[in-house]
Amino acid sequence: MAAQHTGSTSRRRRPAFTQPQAAEPTRHPAVAVAMALPCAVLLAVLFGGWEQMANQAQAVAELIGH
Repeated sequence: MAAQHTGSTSRRRRPAFTQPQAAEPTRHPAVAVAMALPCAVLLAVLFGGWEQMANQAQAVAELIGH
């Protein structure tokens, strides 16, 4: 059987550059919307999604009777 190392030995600290970094602070949801919205609009216009969204909105409006 292998011998177990017991006792209080001081652990060596790793250099700061190898220690795990703290997570980045979270962004406000409005910042995420401001980053994603221009890209989403551009893709919708380029690939014809704008017309499809208008058709869907019209269908929903007819469904609820407006």
